[in-house]
Amino acid sequence: MSDYLGFDLVMDRNLPEPRVLLADRGYDADRIRKTMSDRDVMTQIPMRKMRKMRVGVDRGLYRLRNMVERCFNKLKNARRVATPYDKTAESYLRFIDITSIRLWLRHWST
Repeated sequence: MSDYLGFDLVMDRNLPEPRVLLADRGYDADRIRKTMSDRDVMTQIPMRKMRKMRVGVDRGLYRLRNMVERCFNKLKNARRVATPYDKTAESYLRFIDITSIRLWLRHWST
């Protein structure tokens, strides 16, 4: 299943308005680009290889996405985050907070 199928749920109007959308090739769809441009959001999505109309990407800005991906990878090293055993979303988010604090403290101690 493609990533862009869940896009509407993630980018619902009840969330704060983003200024930039950094996404991978799975989100390269004309519908997503149009939706974001209508909302005045700058999109940084690399093109799929079969796209005929070429769209550029600011590589410096797109590198920031790598930092977010690495953060998710470090969070998933905690087994309880990778396989959620919690019954409620609230308790799961609390454990993500605890794991994030642990990572932040480890980062500043080195």
